[in-house]
Amino acid sequence: MKRELRQAADVAENATNSRTLELLARAGFAASGLLHLLVGAIAIRLAMGGSGNADFSGAVAELASQPAGPLLLWASFAACAALALWQASDAIFDYNGLPAKEKAGKKAKAAAQALVFAGLALTLASFATGTGSGGDNQQSASDFTATVIKAPGGVALLVLVGTGIAVTGVIYAIRGFRKSFEKYLTMPASPTARTAVTVLGVVGYVAKGAVLLLTGLLIAVATLRAHPDESTGLDGGLKALREQPFGMYLLAAVGAGLICYGVYMVVRARLAKMNQ
Repeated sequence: MKRELRQAADVAENATNSRTLELLARAGFAASGLLHLLVGAIAIRLAMGGSGNADFSGAVAELASQPAGPLLLWASFAACAALALWQASDAIFDYNGLPAKEKAGKKAKAAAQALVFAGLALTLASFATGTGSGGDNQQSASDFTATVIKAPGGVALLVLVGTGIAVTGVIYAIRGFRKSFEKYLTMPASPTARTAVTVLGVVGYVAKGAVLLLTGLLIAVATLRAHPDESTGLDGGLKALREQPFGMYLLAAVGAGLICYGVYMVVRARLAKMNQ
């Protein structure tokens, strides 16, 4: 029985390491980059007094409104689903030769990335099938928070979630400042190209870190104050930033940073080290 299970696991590992899946998974980075570009553009539009939902649902809605919207949605869905599967394979099959602590960290990171891209894939699929909505997601986030708060242990869970998101934001910013993202790339030979990739990565990671930090803090603070209406997700976080002193400039800067992160992710589709 163990032999059959091992053979089945080997078949699954080989399938998830195929060249076709790798190419699709690389396209997943590009699809994520496109969505970050759109969120950044919406954030800049909000800073200039415009309207829109500066989150991934809003970005997908913008994508769906394009002339080739259905094709873009299904292509992006396939790419994000493939990247989720690739990351899940890493979490299950890879890193087994590493020390226990390092192995656990890398597997956990791969599993988290798999969940993120699976979430993006589901959002894209919902719009592609006509069930998604680009409406205001602040109310949905508030309603979800209110529901969880009423559940046993809900307050502690939401505080942990908000804290986790905020800590992730700090990690992203540190990764940007330290340029540690470069170890996951095969950097180009040209000094000019290398500098461009580094600048995009630094600015992009710091901007995304700031957004995650703000979103996480809003969730945690709203939960502790028992005001679920203040837990409004990414869109609400960016709109809250606009209301601060010099908020329109800060929001525009964050939007520009997210655009840099989007471009970086598109570049990552070509330069990423997929097997390490």
